[in-house]
Amino acid sequence: MNNNPYASEIAWGIIGCGNVTEAKSGPALQAVPHSRLVAVMRRNAALAEDYARRHGVPRWYADADGLIADPEVNAVYVATPPDSHSRYAIQAMRAGKAVYVEKPMARTFAECLEMLRVQQECGVPLFVAYYRRALPGFVKVKELIETGEIGSVRLVQVRFLRPLDDVSGGLPWRLRPEISGGGLFFDLACHTLDYLDFLFGPIGGIQASAFNQSGAYAAEDTVLACWRHQNGVAGSGSWCYAAPANLARDEIEILGSEGRIRLSTFEFVPIILENDHGRAEFPHPKPDHVQQFLIENIVAALRGEAEPLSSGESGAHTSAVMEEMVRGYYRFEN
Repeated sequence: MNNNPYASEIAWGIIGCGNVTEAKSGPALQAVPHSRLVAVMRRNAALAEDYARRHGVPRWYADADGLIADPEVNAVYVATPPDSHSRYAIQAMRAGKAVYVEKPMARTFAECLEMLRVQQECGVPLFVAYYRRALPGFVKVKELIETGEIGSVRLVQVRFLRPLDDVSGGLPWRLRPEISGGGLFFDLACHTLDYLDFLFGPIGGIQASAFNQSGAYAAEDTVLACWRHQNGVAGSGSWCYAAPANLARDEIEILGSEGRIRLSTFEFVPIILENDHGRAEFPHPKPDHVQQFLIENIVAALRGEAEPLSSGESGAHTSAVMEEMVRGYYRFEN
């Protein structure tokens, strides 16, 4: 007899059916085999009802308690801003539901640890939406490295430059540390750092500085860091969210003993491989629903058919890395 509660079907409920769920994730929950979206929640009841109608979702709620208590829902996707990730994830896990939480996993590493403690206590699965671990282009890079196309990896270098956001109309939540945990570094760089963790193992030996150069808001807008991965690969990165628009960059360069690989975290441009055999490009088109490949993995993991690519443990480590990189700079603490 199969005692797996997810063996038949994963019935999802979304807490926070905002913009991120419109194309990136919500439709994917319905497109993956053995997966259905059965309920959504948003504090604005009219918007929750509208989302349910447009996406063909049977039920909607204006409070999280109702969705978590829904007897049909056996897995909860927390897609709210980070200040409520821990609270909703813990509530859902204590109700016996599997949880898939948006990135970053929480505002602070301490909140992540509490989520992991409750997961262990309740014995339910916990996943984090670091979906680059499953996207075909990023998986291709891992394959190129593992098949020795650039020899032994020596160094990975990250360069991310972006113009200053217009905050004249007020600070968005991503720039309010009490909600997001930090600035755009926490919201965006987490994807890059988590992916590098996926490629080369956990990041450690961190030396970093974080500061604000623009004066446009309180959170950090520039971070410089160097580190070393568990497998010995050295890393360095520079992130500036107050750079000239004409100098915008989104680059990851992986240097090996016999070549290099170049790719982007956010731009779906071809991946470039250069080695003794010449130069090759690998197209990397953006999927209609970028989280679908990771959701396929999560559904398979819940059904006992695969190992999860992005877990609570890996998501918490990425939060710990970011926290270490901005150590000493102002950011919200519990």
